[in-house]
Amino acid sequence: MSINRCPCGFGDSYETCCGPIHGGAKASTAAQVMRARYSAFAVGREDYLLASWHPDTRPVDLELEPTMRWVGLEMIGTTGGGMLDRTATVEFMARYREGMRDGELHEVSRFDKVDGAWLYVEAVEAALGQVTGHPSGD
Repeated sequence: MSINRCPCGFGDSYETCCGPIHGGAKASTAAQVMRARYSAFAVGREDYLLASWHPDTRPVDLELEPTMRWVGLEMIGTTGGGMLDRTATVEFMARYREGMRDGELHEVSRFDKVDGAWLYVEAVEAALGQVTGHPSGD
């Protein structure tokens, strides 16, 4: 897969940022897992989304919405989530385009460290922003 810039917006390229994590490299922080999960939504890596989901809350399967395109991620803040922590929250704003409409997801996600790996547990708070018409007026 050749993607110029990593969808998470934090690395130079997908191949040097989230790509290795999708391929099995361990993320060192909960925030890094959050960025990799966002990129997985953007590039269609359902396998990584399921693998990075805590087994107590993981769905049996996952089907991404084919009409939704993830177009930007803003990391707002974290609590915990470092090498010595066992739990974390990560707050973010993810922007998407669905058809000719733009929207955003503002979420505070909870992560737990299980056997040395950070796993997504659940959304502690989540809100979809108002979906608006595309700026072009379509």
